[in-house]
Amino acid sequence: MSAHRILGDRFAGWQKLALDSSQCPVRNLLDRIGDRWSLLILCALAAEPRRFSALARDVPDISKRMLTQTLRTLETDGLVHREVEPSIPPKVTYSLTPLGQSFAGPMLGLIDWAEANFAQVQAARLRFAEAARTYSASLSAIASPAAKPLAHAHWKL
Repeated sequence: MSAHRILGDRFAGWQKLALDSSQCPVRNLLDRIGDRWSLLILCALAAEPRRFSALARDVPDISKRMLTQTLRTLETDGLVHREVEPSIPPKVTYSLTPLGQSFAGPMLGLIDWAEANFAQVQAARLRFAEAARTYSASLSAIASPAAKPLAHAHWKL
């Protein structure tokens, strides 16, 4: 059976169960790991454990606040382990847990797909944006007062 058929069947099964969204494993986990930063952080930690400052350097454009928040979420979900060595200042190292390591295969599949299809997605976005501009311009031309003379244009205000 093809992958798209299997996905369709699973979705139909979820609908029959009428699951509360908080109980849906796919929606629940994708809400957590599908954010802007989680996959990048998991990828960075896949190579080796890292300290906070190294993650801040390695993950571009992430604020320290967002890095802290994302690491805390990944730790809460059991994907990341936080180890604090008592020293002054404390040395904190982050690493993948066995559960986080088990996500490497599915994550690699998603990354492979993204790298293979990114150009096609960008082209589709450009086509869509151009079609939206063309449609918007045609609506503007129809709605423009210059395009439609008023019945009482000779009245002076």
